Amino acid sequence: MHINRESAGVKDNACKIHGIAGVSGAKNGRAKAPGKRMQAELQALHGAMVDLVAMMNEPQRDDMLLKEAGLSLERALFPLLVGIARFGPIGVVGMAERSGRDHTTVSRQLARLVALGLVEKRPGATDARVHEAAITKKGRRMTDALAAARQRLAEPVLAKWSEKDFTSLVRLLRRFVDDIRGQGDG
Repeated sequence: MHINRESAGVKDNACKIHGIAGVSGAKNGRAKAPGKRMQAELQALHGAMVDLVAMMNEPQRDDMLLKEAGLSLERALFPLLVGIARFGPIGVVGMAERSGRDHTTVSRQLARLVALGLVEKRPGATDARVHEAAITKKGRRMTDALAAARQRLAEPVLAKWSEKDFTSLVRLLRRFVDDIRGQGDG
C-alpha cells in the first residue's frame, strides 16, 4: 500500500484527511455539527490516519517490502507501478493526481517503467490522443510478488487480531473511503 512519496505528501494528505473530520452527517444539505464524543472520535480517527499516511511514506517500508518480495526496483517507481496496477489503465494526469506528484515527474517515471517492460503506454479508451499506462504481464508478476510479500509481512501483526476484528476493519475502512469519495460526487 502506498499513499504519497514526496516530502509535502504527508502534509497534503493530512490536510485532505483533516477536511472530512468536521462533518458527521448532513440534513437538508447542511453539515450537522458532531457531538463532543463524536468530535473526540473524529480527532482520534484523524490522528490514526495521519499516522498511517506518515508510516506508509517511510522509505524503509518500501525497501522492506521489495526485499521480502525478492525484487529490485527504484523506490520512486514502486508506488507508481502499484498505482497503475490498481487504477490502470490510467493517464499521466490521473496518476499524478492519485499519487500527489507533478505530472512531469510521473511522466518521467512512467517512461522508466515502460523501458523496464513493467508498463505499456497505449491510446486512451475515450481519446486516442491521450496515452494511458497499463501494466504488462511482467509488471503484473512483480505486483503479484509484492502482494504475496505484503501478506507475509502482515501475517504476524494480524495474528493478534480476531477474524471478526480484521473483517470489520476491512469492511468499515472500505465503507469510509467510499463514503468520502462519494462526497465529491453530489
